Amino acid sequence: MENKPHAFWAGLFTIGLLVVIALTVIFFSASHAERVPYDLISRSNVNGLYPDAAVRYRGLDVGKVQSIRFDANAPGQIRIRILVDQKAPMTRSTFGTLALQGVTGIAFVQLDDNGIDLSPLPSSAHHVAELPLRPGLLDQLQRRGDALLRKLDRIAGDVDAMLSEDNRKQMMAAVNSLQQAASSVNGLAQQLEPTTSRLPGAVTELQHTLQSTNTLITSMNRPDGPFQTNLNKAGTAAAQAGAALTSIDASIQDLSARVGYDTLPRVDSLTDDVRSAMRSVDRAAGAFNASPRSVLFGGVPQPAPGPGEPGFAWPATAAAK
Repeated sequence: MENKPHAFWAGLFTIGLLVVIALTVIFFSASHAERVPYDLISRSNVNGLYPDAAVRYRGLDVGKVQSIRFDANAPGQIRIRILVDQKAPMTRSTFGTLALQGVTGIAFVQLDDNGIDLSPLPSSAHHVAELPLRPGLLDQLQRRGDALLRKLDRIAGDVDAMLSEDNRKQMMAAVNSLQQAASSVNGLAQQLEPTTSRLPGAVTELQHTLQSTNTLITSMNRPDGPFQTNLNKAGTAAAQAGAALTSIDASIQDLSARVGYDTLPRVDSLTDDVRSAMRSVDRAAGAFNASPRSVLFGGVPQPAPGPGEPGFAWPATAAAK
C-alpha cells in the first residue's frame, strides 16, 4: 500500500514539472511586443505564403502573418492580415511584396517604403489600415513570361536561320579566307626576315648619325665656334658695306642737288637761246625764199595794207582828214 501513494506523488510531481517547463518555454518564446494589425490587399498569386509566416521591414523581423483569406467585397482579391510591431515605421507610402526564403519555396512578406508620403499610417483592431501588396519578382516574370517566350522563340528562329546551310558555307569560306590570309602574312614575315635582321645595324648607324648631328649643333651653338665666328665676320662685312652704301647715297644726293640747282637752269637758258636763233634763221630763210634779190638789193618795201589788214584806211577817210 505504501508504494502506491509514493508512485502517485511521483507522477503528480512529474506532471507538474512538465507543465511548469511548458509554461516557461511558452513565456520565453512568445513575443511580448505590442503588435498592430494591417491588411495587405493583393490581386496576384500568393504562392508559398502561409499563416505565421514572417513579416520583415527591409530585412528586419517586425511581425508575422495572422490570416489569409479572400475579400468578400471584391471577387478575386486576397486580404492578408499581418501583425506588425507598433514601433515599426509604417507610413502611407509603405507597401509589401512577397519574397522567398532561399530555395525552400516558403514565402514571407517584405515591407518597404518609397518615401513619397512619410506621414504615419495609424491602425487598430477596429479600423484596420490597408497596404498594397505589389507583385514580386516571380509574379513579374510570370506576367512577362509570354513575351519572354515569344522573344526566345524569335531568337531561336534567328539563330536557326543564321546557322542555315548557306550561312554555314559562307562562314566556312570566311574561315578559309582567314586561314589563307594568315598563311600570306606568315610568308610575308619570312620574306621580311632578312630586312628585319638588318634593322639593328641601321638603328646603330642612325644613332651614330644623330650623335654626329648633335655634335655639329653643339659646335654651331658655341660662342667661339666656327659658325658664330663666320656669322660675326659676315655681320662686320655687312656693316662696312652698309657704311659704303651710305656714303654712295650721300654722293648721289649731292650730285642730284648740283644738277637740279646749277646745271639744269643753264641747260634751260641755252635751250632758249638756241630756240631764238632757230627762229631767226627760219625768218631769214623765209625772206630769202620770198625775195632772193633782197640779198643784193636789200629788202623790198612793204606794200600798203589792203582791206582787212592792219593799218588799212579808205581813201575818202584819208581825204576828209
